[in-house]
Amino acid sequence: MKQTSIKTLLYWIATILVCVIFLYSAQMYFFNTSMVEGFFKGLNYPIYLVIPLAIAKILGVVMILWRKNKWLTEWAYAGFFFDALLATVAHYNAGHGLFGMSFYAVIIVLISYFLGLSVRQKNKLIV
Repeated sequence: MKQTSIKTLLYWIATILVCVIFLYSAQMYFFNTSMVEGFFKGLNYPIYLVIPLAIAKILGVVMILWRKNKWLTEWAYAGFFFDALLATVAHYNAGHGLFGMSFYAVIIVLISYFLGLSVRQKNKLIV
């Protein structure tokens, strides 16, 4: 298997994981809103952010998979990175430990983003 095809495969695995993580999170925000609001209160976040964050997560997944607008795709990755990073910090500060799902989401978002840049640059394709 060529180096490029391995990178492409890893890119798609990471990207699918990113999408699954954030779609799962969004559906939790929509269908278990009161539970998520309780988590937000426990982490000292305002609860009015729950539904707008769920919508933003769905739109971010669409932009990452659609890739027709580079600017919006970059913002989607940035939003996912900061969402996962701030969630990691909030959970750590609340005494939940550092290595939760949000910590791993930060790593997976970075892998997807940087592998995607590499794959597209080498192939000169929109992947």
